[in-house]
Amino acid sequence: MPVKSYKPYTPSRRQMTTSDFSDLTTSRPEKRLTKGLRKNGGRNNTGRITVRHIGGGHKRAYRYIDFKRNKFGVPGTVKTIEYDPNRSARIALVFYADGDKRYILQPAGLKVGETIMSGPGAEIKVGNALPLINIPDGSFVHNIEIVVGRGGQMVRSAGGQAQLMGKDAGYAQIKLPSGEIRIVPDRCLATLGQVSNVDNESIVLGNAGRSRRLGRRPHVRGTAMNSCDHPMGGGRGKSKGGNHPRSPWNQLAKGLKTRNPKKVWGWMVVRDRRKANKSQG
Repeated sequence: MPVKSYKPYTPSRRQMTTSDFSDLTTSRPEKRLTKGLRKNGGRNNTGRITVRHIGGGHKRAYRYIDFKRNKFGVPGTVKTIEYDPNRSARIALVFYADGDKRYILQPAGLKVGETIMSGPGAEIKVGNALPLINIPDGSFVHNIEIVVGRGGQMVRSAGGQAQLMGKDAGYAQIKLPSGEIRIVPDRCLATLGQVSNVDNESIVLGNAGRSRRLGRRPHVRGTAMNSCDHPMGGGRGKSKGGNHPRSPWNQLAKGLKTRNPKKVWGWMVVRDRRKANKSQG
């Protein structure tokens, strides 16, 4: 999917890039597989802001995505490749042989008219979903389950792919895009191939308006605030000393470990992503 640039008739236009959307085959979603999406502005069920810098944005409809891929043994034909405003990847509308219609994450290279299938007996090809135990070692996969039957939870964003390193004693070792290696039950499903829209990381928004249409509000530096608003605020002029970088709630922002290794998923991490990045550097 090529990236489109523009003539610099304004300063922001010089850096701006967009997708040319040449890979899409329709502009209208399947109405039965959508619902209205109500915005929450980063607030939880009690009305408190729990995620800052969220609000506004363009009106969207949510597309129901089949992350479970549980239509075992039923072949499906790809009918359309569509844009999804709720995620960075493209989605594909699949018509199954039993008359069912579902959206799936489009793997890179999957085209309209191709047939896909799920289940242990599916062929080893891009777009098919199989248990990890049935996938050859070294294969690249995405939309990986953590719990059998729950649906894919890992490696779902544009261009993402994880590598199956090996299988042993009922578990499979997976190397994630971050470099982290973790184990998951080898009965968990994964989809072969790389997630579509690989060039998404090359997109440059270019101006503030595009960011606001995505629902992203301005992010203000703590040092630019008053001392009553942020631990790093206040002072006469710029001040960098006297206080380590921290959040508005006085949580240290660099180096403090906030992950609880005793939680249920901690034992699944074989190699932490931070250690992996250090060894690569």
